[in-house]
Amino acid sequence: MPQRKWSDKDERKYEHIKDSQKESGVNENRAEEIAARTVSKQRREEGRTPNVRTQGTGNPTTSYEVRTKDELENLASEKGIKNYSEMTKEELIEALRR
Repeated sequence: MPQRKWSDKDERKYEHIKDSQKESGVNENRAEEIAARTVSKQRREEGRTPNVRTQGTGNPTTSYEVRTKDELENLASEKGIKNYSEMTKEELIEALRR
């Protein structure tokens, strides 16, 4: 899963984290995900990649209050709620519950 935009150091770090996770008993797919997220997060924090808004809608088993405003906006968009981008988080929660 290493990305083409990653430096050689990023790719080595990815492989090291992935191998470490697998040695700890984590399955291959999960180890790859953990490694990729870790490297991507560090790149974002160092300013080497744009901080892109989440594309998801959050964990469906969690309450709306726990989810981020971005996740609620994505959910509102999927449900066809109008003017969701102008709403506060509390207004989004209220609209989603209707």
